[in-house]
Amino acid sequence: MEVTVKAIHFDANVKLEEFIQKRIVKLEQYSDKITSADVTLELVKPETTENKKVMLKVLLPGNELVVTKTADSFEEAFDNSMDAMIRSVLKTKEKQNDAKK
Repeated sequence: MEVTVKAIHFDANVKLEEFIQKRIVKLEQYSDKITSADVTLELVKPETTENKKVMLKVLLPGNELVVTKTADSFEEAFDNSMDAMIRSVLKTKEKQNDAKK
């Protein structure tokens, strides 16, 4: 699985990128057909609470799954995105299995 991390309106530090890289591989245990994952980190203006936005895009053959979450920290927003993406991957996998029957 190819993983791309992009930061918009700021420079992501190495610690944050390592956090994302370490956690995103968990998706592979839910589907071995994931070809790539794109993570976009964005600081939402104006500076208020919950101004860290994470968009997680996962490509599966025939499907593009996108989840966007906002929180007080990028780590929290990413974890929330991962939880939602895991549910989406499992739902997509279930639909594909039902279609094969």
